[in-house]
Amino acid sequence: MKPPARRPPQRAAPAPPRHGLARVLSKLGVCSRSQAESAIRDGRVAVNGRVERNPERPSDAGRERITLDGQPVAAAAKRYIAINKPRGIVVTAADERGRDTIYALLADAGLPWLGPVGRLDKASEGLLLLSNDTAWAAGITEPSGALEKTYHVQVAGLPDAAALAAMEAGIVDQGERLAARRATLLRSGDKNAWLEVVLDEGRNRHIRRLLDALGYDTLRLLRVSIGSLALGTLAKGAWRDLSAEEVATLRQQR
Repeated sequence: MKPPARRPPQRAAPAPPRHGLARVLSKLGVCSRSQAESAIRDGRVAVNGRVERNPERPSDAGRERITLDGQPVAAAAKRYIAINKPRGIVVTAADERGRDTIYALLADAGLPWLGPVGRLDKASEGLLLLSNDTAWAAGITEPSGALEKTYHVQVAGLPDAAALAAMEAGIVDQGERLAARRATLLRSGDKNAWLEVVLDEGRNRHIRRLLDALGYDTLRLLRVSIGSLALGTLAKGAWRDLSAEEVATLRQQR
């Protein structure tokens, strides 16, 4: 009789990655990473009954009991919303200068913590996404897979075809290349015009800096779509939940 064949030794499954405590809280959708860091340093977070003040302390929510203000921490239900950000509102949880923030519009909505998916500066308006699904948000904002974003921009002056071509060709400002994926004229008057500008990346004040370099002042800047998701008829300052189909479509498009 032949001796039984020896089975190759089985390797133990790799241990799941352990992240810093602040990142764990953020990934669970409980709060932002900066809020988690602050809560940890303030002694409001405990792991297995012991207060932890190190935001980078390796942790595993699946194997450890984590509490915030004495309450067990569990993954929050995923929420995805679109909001029509008004001009003059800042996209931050708290503003050191006391300006109105995007969260003031959600104060009475009974929502869990939601983080902005990308940014719109104070003077800009239009479509903004918020979610506590950090992986989904990262996929949308990551440069390598960023979705196209469409803006309607009112400028002082009357850009001609050469100016629009220059926007698409791009310029270098403060060491950064700024360019539009597409730039087209929507309509014009005697002294100003509306443009449609499409970006596939988003640097700080991208469109304003690009237009300024070409000699045009930005009067209004409105984001009207992210990927296939359009602002539509959503009223200024209003918000709505994304449908499961919209969430899935944005995930697939990135």
